Amino acid sequence: MSDAETDRIYERAGFGATVKRGNRPAVVVIDFSRGFTEPQFATGSELSAEVAATKELLDVARDVGHPVLFTTIAYDEGDANTLAWLAKAPGLVILAAGSELVDIDPRLEPQANEPILVKKGASGFFGTDLADQLRALAVDTVVICGATTSGCVRASVVDAVQEGFPTLVVAECVGDRARGPHDANLFDIQAKYGDVIALEDALSYLANA
Repeated sequence: MSDAETDRIYERAGFGATVKRGNRPAVVVIDFSRGFTEPQFATGSELSAEVAATKELLDVARDVGHPVLFTTIAYDEGDANTLAWLAKAPGLVILAAGSELVDIDPRLEPQANEPILVKKGASGFFGTDLADQLRALAVDTVVICGATTSGCVRASVVDAVQEGFPTLVVAECVGDRARGPHDANLFDIQAKYGDVIALEDALSYLANA
């Protein structure tokens, strides 16, 4: 199927409308922990460019006072015997609570007042109080960065929309282990769940919201 044919099918279905942006955004960084952003770890990949772009975004958000929140995956001893996800993806068990792998990538310079929500599932909203924290901050738009595009980012985007938050995904600030899943999921997010936007657009939006 050609790109033009695909576009016609999605247009006919009514997908791809533009997200209405609010004036109280928050940046949510999904799982940019060392276990995902450093390729020496089995769960990691080379995401230096994505981390650098995210740091640029965070600098602007912090300068103007927009909330920044992080998530990280961390498993306790015994989780491998009880969590279905670990039966499917047993390699994730190395993301052990208290290990260096679950620490937020230090290049992002997480601040003491920026929450780090610990999760055991894919979505940043599953099993956490992320939605409650965003509502308490009167957030009306969520800007998402992080890893991986096809896994925890996508799951978090879907749940953000289901929680009622217009959602933006910054293309330069999300990454995956392989290009195919990354591109396919950005396509699907743009069609159905949020706007996939360029870093320059995101920087301007945060600076002026």
